[in-house]
Amino acid sequence: MSSSDKTFPRRGCPPTPSLPHTGGRAALSRRAVLLAPLALAACGFTPAYAPGGAATALLGTVRAQDPTDKNGFDLVERLEERLGRPENHRYDLAYTITTEAVGVGITTENDITRYNLKGVIDYTLSDRATGERLAGGRVQSFTAYSATGSTVAGLAAEEDAAYRLMRILADQITARLIAVSPSLP
Repeated sequence: MSSSDKTFPRRGCPPTPSLPHTGGRAALSRRAVLLAPLALAACGFTPAYAPGGAATALLGTVRAQDPTDKNGFDLVERLEERLGRPENHRYDLAYTITTEAVGVGITTENDITRYNLKGVIDYTLSDRATGERLAGGRVQSFTAYSATGSTVAGLAAEEDAAYRLMRILADQITARLIAVSPSLP
């Protein structure tokens, strides 16, 4: 019987190789994992926080406006975790936070049991010396929380959702600032 006469169990499909087999998908993904860093290095990829990376120019140089509420405090705290505490800041970051709780889980008695907390931040990065606007934009996301149980549990869940939301939005702002940092003065 020639190789063209072989019948595969599934129509026209070759048999799936077993895992102990050194070829196939497992070997391909192992090779891909081992070769990926070489490919990234060849194209000029540098980790953002590596020496000389895009984020190093921003570390300790961005001062967010003073927070006026808990959401602002959580946002600034996360920005400082990611970009460092501003010691000799070169850039000012202004922001406006908007949040809205939307009921998404409603019982037959019309009680809301689940909320989505939507958040939007408009931000502007400006040069401290000249006041010139260098970058800016809008980031948005949402988190959810359950309102079942006691009032205290519901309030704790809402506060936790707001905390998580501010961290998500701060990370988005940080990523965008790192992306534009090579073009900053």
